[in-house]
Amino acid sequence: MRLEFPGFGRIAVNGRIYDHDVVIYPSGRVEMRKKWISKEKHGTSHRLDPDELREYLGEDFDVLIVGTGAWGRLSLLPESRELVKGREIHELPTGEAVELFNEIHRNRRTLAILHVTC
Repeated sequence: MRLEFPGFGRIAVNGRIYDHDVVIYPSGRVEMRKKWISKEKHGTSHRLDPDELREYLGEDFDVLIVGTGAWGRLSLLPESRELVKGREIHELPTGEAVELFNEIHRNRRTLAILHVTC
């Protein structure tokens, strides 16, 4: 699996372009981020709420990568961080998150939540 972040508002997964936030599971499954869960509770989708994060915890993983967007707006809430306590967590601007994912996903079970805009 190969990711690219060609620029604001888009991400490529194995050459397929998505124009929305995505979640990539350790199995390679890709789905749209369920950001409305966080938005309903906080008025913004830039705070990753525990209820939203729970939606993505169905597959076992060792590393969580959160692509925070082009300008780093998305962040894990402290309560969300508690849900994944004991696992390696990286919160990086999405371009850097994509690079890290490409480096480690073959050798480590990686869950990636990637914000493609701000």
